[in-house]
Amino acid sequence: MWNEILETADFLSRKAAAHLGRCPQVALILGSGLGPLADEMDDTLAIPYREVPHFPLSTVEGHSGNLLLGRLGGQPLLAMQGRFHYYEGYTMQQVTYPIRVMRELGVKILLVSNAAGGVSPDLQVGDIMLIADHINFFPEHPLRGRNPYGDRFPDMSRAYDPQLRDLCRSVARERGIGLREGVYLGTQGPSYETPAESRMFHRWGADAVGMSTVPEVIVARHCGIRVLGLSVITNLCIDGQPQAASHEEVQQAARRTEPQMKELVRGLISRLPII
Repeated sequence: MWNEILETADFLSRKAAAHLGRCPQVALILGSGLGPLADEMDDTLAIPYREVPHFPLSTVEGHSGNLLLGRLGGQPLLAMQGRFHYYEGYTMQQVTYPIRVMRELGVKILLVSNAAGGVSPDLQVGDIMLIADHINFFPEHPLRGRNPYGDRFPDMSRAYDPQLRDLCRSVARERGIGLREGVYLGTQGPSYETPAESRMFHRWGADAVGMSTVPEVIVARHCGIRVLGLSVITNLCIDGQPQAASHEEVQQAARRTEPQMKELVRGLISRLPII
């Protein structure tokens, strides 16, 4: 896969140079129902995934399947409208392929977002949760196999960058945006959790559960990319109060939170140094 990664990076670096004059060093991954956050970008070039050499294709409703090059607050950005999931049948190498391409492009900061189910009674539908840590409950590790770069046994004690989290809290306070904080558990899906599974996950220390993000964050940290993670709580499965969930309802809940997410992301990007 190494040669393919380099070919993809070369294609995108030429696109970025022609459109932005440089490769962005900040990247966004926009999850279920959160793709419209890309509307905040200026001077945007949308490249469908099918046109990017060796890129997988997003098959999930609510994931537009575009790679965006543009600016927000003067900051050059690379944004993914939609991601790839293990449950779609992709291998972990394919799920995390874009992260390794980002590394070759010189990305330094990754902001990753997702829609998640709350398993903590402290969370409500519509909450934005700053991810403090994660639990990896996927059946395959994204670093399994040959290791072309980075440590064989990378440290994950600070998977979510403390300084970026401090910045996120500060922006949320200044803009009057409610912000929760908690642990995200990543599982393979695609079925939602049973009440018994939700109780187990919460007892393990999880506050929210989703089907993405963890593999991408592990690979990003392995590549030396700093990470900030945000979850939109779109459904609840709390002990004694289980609620049925559907993908349509998850997307609707994510869209209702969109104005606050847009404001928070805009504030975050504006406070980053232009890098």
